Amino acid sequence: MTIIRKAVLLALYGATSVAAVTPAMVFAQAAAGADKTAEPAIQTTTIIGSRRANTSATDTPLPIDFISMSKVAEQGGQFDLAQTLQYISPSFNSTRQTGADGADLVDSAALRGLGSDQTLVLVNGKRHHTTALVNLFGARNRGNTGTDLNTIPMMAISNIQILRDGAAAQYGSDAIAGVMDIGLKKSLGCEAVFGYSQYSVGDGKSFLPSAYCGIEIGNKGVLGITVEYNDRGRSNRAEPGNPRTIGDTKVQSGAVYLNGELPNGGADKFYFTLGTQQRKASSAAWARNGTDDIPAKNSAAMYPDGFVPYINGDINDVFGTFGYRWQMGEWRTDLSQTIGYNELKYNVSNTLNASMANKDLLAGGKGLSPNRFDAGGFSFGQATTNLDFSRFFDGFMNGVNVAFGGEYRRENYKIFAGEPGSYIDADGVGFGGNAGSQGFPGFQPGDSTDRSRNSLAAYVDIETDVTNRFKLQTAIRGERYSDFGSTLTGKLAGSYKVNDSVMLRGSLSSGFRAPSLQQVYFSSTFTDFVPEQVNVVLAPNGGTLANAAGIPKLKEETSKNYTLGLTFKPSNTFSVTADLYRIDISDRIVLSGRFDSSFLPLKDALAALGVGQAQFFVNSVNTKTQGLDLTASHKMDLGAGKLSTYLGFNYSKTEVTKVKAPPSLIGFEDVLLSERERLFIEQGGPRMKATLALDYSQGPWAGNVTVIHFGEQTLGTWTGTAGPDGIPNSYYAPKTSADTSLTYAFNDKTKLTIGANNIFNVKPSRQNPGETDNGFIYDSVQFGLNGTSYFARIWKKF
Repeated sequence: MTIIRKAVLLALYGATSVAAVTPAMVFAQAAAGADKTAEPAIQTTTIIGSRRANTSATDTPLPIDFISMSKVAEQGGQFDLAQTLQYISPSFNSTRQTGADGADLVDSAALRGLGSDQTLVLVNGKRHHTTALVNLFGARNRGNTGTDLNTIPMMAISNIQILRDGAAAQYGSDAIAGVMDIGLKKSLGCEAVFGYSQYSVGDGKSFLPSAYCGIEIGNKGVLGITVEYNDRGRSNRAEPGNPRTIGDTKVQSGAVYLNGELPNGGADKFYFTLGTQQRKASSAAWARNGTDDIPAKNSAAMYPDGFVPYINGDINDVFGTFGYRWQMGEWRTDLSQTIGYNELKYNVSNTLNASMANKDLLAGGKGLSPNRFDAGGFSFGQATTNLDFSRFFDGFMNGVNVAFGGEYRRENYKIFAGEPGSYIDADGVGFGGNAGSQGFPGFQPGDSTDRSRNSLAAYVDIETDVTNRFKLQTAIRGERYSDFGSTLTGKLAGSYKVNDSVMLRGSLSSGFRAPSLQQVYFSSTFTDFVPEQVNVVLAPNGGTLANAAGIPKLKEETSKNYTLGLTFKPSNTFSVTADLYRIDISDRIVLSGRFDSSFLPLKDALAALGVGQAQFFVNSVNTKTQGLDLTASHKMDLGAGKLSTYLGFNYSKTEVTKVKAPPSLIGFEDVLLSERERLFIEQGGPRMKATLALDYSQGPWAGNVTVIHFGEQTLGTWTGTAGPDGIPNSYYAPKTSADTSLTYAFNDKTKLTIGANNIFNVKPSRQNPGETDNGFIYDSVQFGLNGTSYFARIWKKF
């Protein structure tokens, strides 16, 4: 409770399907006419993208995916939410990173090839907070924050709705690529699951006990309680002779989630959600050897054969919503308060401060240093107050729903310094030992910050049934931020039923994303080793170094979204959807390339800080994203059983259309956005992803096969040459993976599932390790680098 109380105070005041569960089983397309009997709760609650109560899955003119999570919790081969969605939704992308510092500890996720902070995540329709982490390394979402989906136990989730369209005019900042709404369970009854998995080589052992219980409270109220523990072992794919540890991060986490409601007569009710997860994660840094790295990065007295430092993170996450819905005359009214808090504290183990060891040696000692350091960390808190009104008028055309409301949000971001040994230079510059803890130097007192801001928003949302066949949706939203000013966004969407089988739909909208406090105020000094060792400072916006470089104050990104699609559903057993889209983003915030002393305005400042390079966050890029979402599903009787087939396809191409250099950086555009960083923006995720899922059930048996195709990727290199063949960049060829599983139901309350993921042990294309971001023979791209895994799950309902 101490963590929860701390989160509330900081957020308010800123005070000091996968495999066993295929998409054929769990994926339904709303606009194609999702089966209304499959998830009755969805049909009586608000659909994402609509504020109209009791709307059905076929009523919205927007492309919405419905993912039922019940079978995933019972039989899934992936044990966290991000990886589960990676193999269900073609437009969703999340790849575990390795050799990427903090990005190894928190899995980022994104839609339609854009950044992780350009997708808004809701829980029960309320804004979820982002992580305190901003990604600096890795092949995906560099310079972005995002939501840590893995803090939410899968057993707690009823369904997930994914709106594949811009929605900032409806929901506010971040909803450029789309919106995810995670609906939590509040059903009566109890169930539990135990899962085990490991990779075919024997490592990466994972254990997942999880349980949910829904009990009645008060007069027909419900309280759902979910408890989960996840223990995932470290994996290592380093080739023989390589001292590094390359693979999955070691994770131990425990989570408790409460979700429920209490009726108060008629349609009035109190509702609440409160969840917390505490996670300990450990990732391996780059190895230090026992010869060349002495005395700069090692001590012969401590690690004569070399060592691998471990970057450990203690992550505390809290989310809570408390609200009341009531009928005020003819208006449905909703007042809520949502809080969120995310904290990441680093400690580095199996390490040393080489300067401290060298100082000890110079003083006549053995050359020793502490082998573990508190490296500091950061936190992010958010408090959101919402008041919403909605009413349906049936006297205008075929009916119109009018909704309006307001939102007040307060955010706080902190960086706290590590212990002195994690960053000091103890023996003095030039005496041989590098400063700070090896693997991850701690945050310094100069990095510390405590910054807050607030925003106020108002919106109007109107949905009109012009005729029985033609629906029109309009929305407008204005927001004012205390740190950068005001925005105004709008949306127009519509659908037309050509006949009972075919519907045309489309939308156009404007949107925005406010610069995150993490991007504005993050500050850190670190050591990079590729292509050669160099100390780098990432300077905060508005600070001395950023001002000296002429970096302007960060402002909001703006976007224009266009979608045009159709749905075809000739029967209840077959449906097809297709949606073309385009997203133009202006003033996109990116992490710049690295400026060294050749940029004269920084020459003296870099020398004074004792670093060789500096990076900044800058509104410096315009991008264009174009793509196609295609889905098809079919159900049929086959022999004595039933066969379900699902095909999902996404193609998304992002291009940088303009680099906008501030006046002081004209002539340095290739540093502001290097070829390498441009490719991370354009191809950090595969441009194409397709899923073919076959699920067959007969009696107590159910089997499935899922084939997942990941398109090609081209990533940049450090030197501009990927290898001796002269190829300028790292090319990752298209790859296809397959998962399979078999489930036996002993009865309707007990099921056993066994299966395998990536059964053909497919790996990404091999690269020159001296040119990849993580220094390994391939980056963490497509489906990752671990290979085949096996799993078993047993599910029991009580």
